[in-house]
Amino acid sequence: MTPEHSRPPAGQAPVTVVGIGADGWAGLTGPARAALADAQVLIGAERQLGLLPPECAGTRVPWPSPLRPAVPGLLAAHAGRRIAVLASGDPMFYGIGRALTEVLGAGRPHVLPHPSSVSYACARIGWPLEDTEVVTLVGRPAARLAAALHEGRRILVLSADATTPATVAALLRDHGFGPSRMRVLEQLGGEDEACAEGAADTWDHPAGDPLNIVAVECRRAPGAPRLGAVPGLPDEAYAHDGQLTKRHVRAATLGVLAPAPGELLWDIGGGSGSIAIEWMRVHSSCRAVTVERDPVRAARIAENADRLGVPGLRVVTGRAPDCLDGLPTPDAVFIGGGLTAPGLLDTCLAALPPSGRLVANTVTLESEALLAAQHKAHGGELTRLAVSHAVPVGTFTGWRQAMPVTQWSVRKATQLPGDDR
Repeated sequence: MTPEHSRPPAGQAPVTVVGIGADGWAGLTGPARAALADAQVLIGAERQLGLLPPECAGTRVPWPSPLRPAVPGLLAAHAGRRIAVLASGDPMFYGIGRALTEVLGAGRPHVLPHPSSVSYACARIGWPLEDTEVVTLVGRPAARLAAALHEGRRILVLSADATTPATVAALLRDHGFGPSRMRVLEQLGGEDEACAEGAADTWDHPAGDPLNIVAVECRRAPGAPRLGAVPGLPDEAYAHDGQLTKRHVRAATLGVLAPAPGELLWDIGGGSGSIAIEWMRVHSSCRAVTVERDPVRAARIAENADRLGVPGLRVVTGRAPDCLDGLPTPDAVFIGGGLTAPGLLDTCLAALPPSGRLVANTVTLESEALLAAQHKAHGGELTRLAVSHAVPVGTFTGWRQAMPVTQWSVRKATQLPGDDR
């Protein structure tokens, strides 16, 4: 008899997601086999459908490409029939289970997971899963791996295809991690399981099986720049034309902005993109939109974001506040330029939800007067940040002070008049 926990919710058309590995039918549990044999429609990748025996007699429907936009239409086309969807490993771990849940709602579909490739990889090479970082490059740019590179870290990279290992090796070399040890594990759990290994610096293995995962033990090359995990990266980490929030002020500013997982930042007057980039580096779920009126700087921001591991940064080329309409509601706003633009501060404050944060920096007297007036009207904190650096003075050493930065920060406690957000 089928266990109670394996049954779909009562009263709902059954949509079951079955995780399957490289071991195919032989590696499935009884409930998973029963769900596939009972299904009237079987949806999955061609490779996965080919793993099923003849007793799975349902209509076989390969996923189209691109996959994600096709999900609602496919489910609607087979509504009322018993549907089983095949997924690689654990469907809720970077798998199709997420997309199906978003379409069908929480509690549906009914998911029967299989061990993920990550679990298999950790078991094979002896890495504790809780100490291992996972980065997926399936449908995502390889540049996002850069943010995870730190000396001594262990990373599992979910590969998009057979070319991913070579792409990973090239990225490691480009970011000063050429000595890192790489292991490519193919067909985990299957009869054709294999492993290739070597250093990123000398990686020359030919492309192998497209079903692979890349294990990386990070080792930084001597002399390669060290980038920490907290805000305040060295100024040299950025390409810029002088429009850069300097390191110490940047660290202090992000401390006040206080990014948290899942939050969205508007970075107005992006310059080199440093505030938005370091906001996103705090956590992989942090999001940011940077607004820059100069097209050359906007392009440079995108290049900085790629190099520093946050290619998901959205760059809007335009003049604020005109180009802010239609952007998603921010949790925080940073204004690093254009403060005197008519209506900018009012527009940003109105865009914030209650408890949203706004931080504005300036070095000019005109903008400082504006911030003083806003502080008087809305409260918050008005702060002056002054940084000095030791420099040679003849044969001695003295202090050279950078231009002081005036900073206004405020938390929106209630909705402003006319704000319907």
